[in-house]
Amino acid sequence: MCSKKSLPLHSCDTLWDLAIAEVEKRENPDDDDVKPGEVWEKSILFMGNKNGGKTTIILRCLEREESPKPTLALEYTFGRRARRPNTPKDVAHFWELGGGTSLVELIRIPITSHNIRSFAVVLVLDLSKPNELWTTMESLLQVTRNHVKRVLTKLERTNPEVAAEIKEGIWNDLRRDHPDYALVDPFPIPLLIIGSKYDIFNFTSKSEALLLKARAVINHLAFGYDKSKSVSVDPSKPLFIPAGLDSMSQIGPPPASDSDLGKMRANTPLELWKKVFEKTFPPKSFCDLQDTKDPVQDSQYAEYEVDAMRAQKNQELEQYKRNASKSWKEMDFDSS
Repeated sequence: MCSKKSLPLHSCDTLWDLAIAEVEKRENPDDDDVKPGEVWEKSILFMGNKNGGKTTIILRCLEREESPKPTLALEYTFGRRARRPNTPKDVAHFWELGGGTSLVELIRIPITSHNIRSFAVVLVLDLSKPNELWTTMESLLQVTRNHVKRVLTKLERTNPEVAAEIKEGIWNDLRRDHPDYALVDPFPIPLLIIGSKYDIFNFTSKSEALLLKARAVINHLAFGYDKSKSVSVDPSKPLFIPAGLDSMSQIGPPPASDSDLGKMRANTPLELWKKVFEKTFPPKSFCDLQDTKDPVQDSQYAEYEVDAMRAQKNQELEQYKRNASKSWKEMDFDSS
């Protein structure tokens, strides 16, 4: 991730001096990770609920006026931006995992030891499906975490310095004096969680403003744009909480009676929140979340010649099955 070095400022600086320094910093950023003339290259994997809005977010980030289409499996696109005029354009690789949790093993394709240092994950959770939310989040993040750990283990053998740098970097957003420091098990690579379809719960739609805010954070991950410094923890409004700027004491206990909380066995605050959440919204099983629809039957992928040939092959297969079944039944097996 690209860090910006600011010019030294003194207490005697005027507002004009501060403005000049800010302009100079933006026009001539001193990037620690990118040398002059070098291309910045990042990768982001979008995953989450099926039909949760991942494609819409990607299109808005890339400023593409297209109608989103359902993602079949694992799709790829890219965007290019120049940090400054007359400089090489940086590249951001956007991967999107379709099918909810049914195709989670495909994450092994985009996340490799070659790009792990510049990789980030965006998890998009559909707020209109609370009964799927926690199961989807837990399944996708656990599989991704395990895969990233395997990649880092492999990287420790081939490039231990880079592996150590990645492991140290995951703590950058959390100060050692943070009250929850001992409780936190940070995700091994940058992670952004977006709750989509928030506007469904409001009489006045705020989807446009929320998309712009999500776009700003994703642009930071993809192109090194400055981080948003805004924070919103008011539960009556859309939450916006950068990593490291909340705490369990600020969040408070789950909304349940003391007697109910006392009956729940949990080793961590997160486990306690999970139990209360799932009591309110009984989760769907992992099998229920599997996408059983056959993409071959999807009308958006219809092609006459291909479909006609497939129908013929299906008929041949069924005839083969009947002949094979008949021949097996007619065989006289030795029972001795």
